[in-house]
Amino acid sequence: MARIPLEDNYTDILGKAQRGLRITDEQLAARAEITPVELASFKAGQFNEAVARRVARHLKIHPSALAHLATGKWYPEHPLFRSGFAAFNSPCDDMTVNSYLIWDQRSRQAAVIDPGTSGEKILDYLDAEKLSLRQIFLTHAHEDHIADLDKLLAAKKTTIPPDVWISAREAGEVPAAKPFADNTIFHVGGIALRSYPTSGHSPGGTTYYTDALSHPLAIVGDSIFAGSMGGSMDAYEAAVKNNWKYIFSLPRDTVLACGHGPLTTLAQEKKNNPFFARW
Repeated sequence: MARIPLEDNYTDILGKAQRGLRITDEQLAARAEITPVELASFKAGQFNEAVARRVARHLKIHPSALAHLATGKWYPEHPLFRSGFAAFNSPCDDMTVNSYLIWDQRSRQAAVIDPGTSGEKILDYLDAEKLSLRQIFLTHAHEDHIADLDKLLAAKKTTIPPDVWISAREAGEVPAAKPFADNTIFHVGGIALRSYPTSGHSPGGTTYYTDALSHPLAIVGDSIFAGSMGGSMDAYEAAVKNNWKYIFSLPRDTVLACGHGPLTTLAQEKKNNPFFARW
């Protein structure tokens, strides 16, 4: 995947934390012992490290990680996959969205995770690599992640239509998808793919993990972004908790394939993600 911008800047991170914790501007300014004018300027993009450090601790985010991200001192690196994994980044309104393809080298059986808006790119790749699309996994049912699902289903890249899977917690939201229970293990040829319930940003948020490729891989949807996480008005604390339990407990060298923004690794997020850093 070509280098693409981080999904969130520091003001996005502040907004997600503040909305999730339901703290008003007035409350935040008072707790951080800054003036409402200072807070408004900070949130409008006038970065001030002293203000950042005062505000961060009341939003339960790491001040140094926030400062590094805000000043452009960090961008994630990730190892290359020799085979079995491809990433696609495509425009969607005023942002971009990611889709992923994994496959078993021996059987050439493949699975798509989140069609997004890159159906044509994925179909071209399937043809080029002579892969048989057997399954489509959805991390959640938000429109930007499923936009080209019908195109993939109509393409008939195998004599057997691919199964479409979504968490039972979002059963019925995508008519073509079959529901599955939390912690189900799927197989893509010889690749075992385990599902983890990382709800919060969405009720059925799911992470798919495998250690059968060149590097451990977790396809996390909008549960985690490089340097950030998906927002939630109603289940923010649950999102943080589930990310800690199911994603941040994975091996440190796990590559995180996020729904938006660049690939990253768990080790980097443990140091650089303001929501989860522990310096």
